Amino acid sequence: MNRFHRWSVPALAATALLGSLALTGPAAATTPPGGATATAVAQEPGLRAGAPKITRAEEIRRAKLWLTDNGGNAVPYSQTKHWKDGYRQDCSGYASMALKLPKSGPNTVALKNDGWTKPIKMSELRQGDLIIKANSDDPNHRHVVIFDKWEGDKRSYLAYEQAGHVGTRHATHSYGLKSGDGYHAYRPVNLSD
Repeated sequence: MNRFHRWSVPALAATALLGSLALTGPAAATTPPGGATATAVAQEPGLRAGAPKITRAEEIRRAKLWLTDNGGNAVPYSQTKHWKDGYRQDCSGYASMALKLPKSGPNTVALKNDGWTKPIKMSELRQGDLIIKANSDDPNHRHVVIFDKWEGDKRSYLAYEQAGHVGTRHATHSYGLKSGDGYHAYRPVNLSD
């Protein structure tokens, strides 16, 4: 027993010293899918780690994919299934896919609250921004759509969404334009333009 004790104390001390040096040494950059180093992504001001920069045009091009990605038809809606690209088939999974966020995507509440977006005024909406309703205890009463463009009188707009019983669609909405409906405008922090 004494022999083990004599050998283990120096070994433990050396391991602790090496461990503390490793923890305080320079961080090694890793290369996630997409090519940017993890340290570079995390250091950009206002950019959530794991969210690569994307243009609005690329986001909309990606959003359009699910309109016909099911053999020419819309990707079906599901809160429990994942599409072949690894994203959940619900509204927040769809928005996450369009924005190239980590798979399977943050849920609606996380999109609003966890640094993926920042609040803006409805009047500031630009193509690719999000309209989110996240303040409900019931996940069936939360939703997110991807803003496309205003319709003539700005009393409605076109948006991309993943909707229950429908799947992916490009439809007219007025979410957030009626006082008290719970929808608010948000700008994804990884948009580059």
